[in-house]
Amino acid sequence: MMLRPRWIGALLFALALAAGFAALGQWQLERAIESGKAVVAPTETVLPLAQVAKPNGPMTDKSVGQLVEFTGTFVAGDDQLLYDRINFGRSGWWVVSHVDVDAGGGQRIALAVARGWAPDEATAKSVMSQLAEQPEAPQKIVGRILPDEQPQVPGDKKNPTAMTTLGVGQLYNLWTGVDGMDVYNAYVVDRTPPAGLDKIDSPPPIQQTELNWLNIFYAAEWIIFAGFAIFLWYRLVRDAKEREDEERELAAEAAAGDGARAHAGNVE
Repeated sequence: MMLRPRWIGALLFALALAAGFAALGQWQLERAIESGKAVVAPTETVLPLAQVAKPNGPMTDKSVGQLVEFTGTFVAGDDQLLYDRINFGRSGWWVVSHVDVDAGGGQRIALAVARGWAPDEATAKSVMSQLAEQPEAPQKIVGRILPDEQPQVPGDKKNPTAMTTLGVGQLYNLWTGVDGMDVYNAYVVDRTPPAGLDKIDSPPPIQQTELNWLNIFYAAEWIIFAGFAIFLWYRLVRDAKEREDEERELAAEAAAGDGARAHAGNVE
């Protein structure tokens, strides 16, 4: 039955139809993969801070982790310590400074800058004392900008200003000369730490990817359609064979009945 020209032609049509469905399924799958690719943000290209973030507002997802540059002045005596900060797998201390960013036109904006990491409190305090004695002068700063962290209640009740997270709101309340000033709701990790401190590990942000599951669902549907086209051809061939077999059996039974009647008539 399958070798008859009619069904060979039907098979070729079914194969062509299945190939078309399979191609559509592959196209949907490629769409799912393409839409799921991470868009690599140019975080390693140093951009002006004013182009990346605005004061008194949240950061955008695109700006998180961007390398920025700006001109600012470190405010002497406004340095703070953060403890239990992990750097390359080791717990230690951060020195965080207050910077007055020059926004042009005489406008200044407050910004927190994480200067560097120390393995112990004594080293961090020693560097912080040295920084407090340095003259205030504008300088160019380059670093990675990150959103500020949620403040936490210090575990040591004897030291209410101790911090483990870099919350800009907490620092703002400790800084001097910031009343009425705008402030960035973010902080910058300095790419060049001062002498005595280690560079803070601040890798580029990990790009998250998500597959387009709707396209994957459509791709699976087209594959099912392709298999169904072949199955439909097979079912039609089987039904045709069963119908012919049934007709052949009926014809044989009818012929046998006519033969029996003819034999009975001859006997009579």
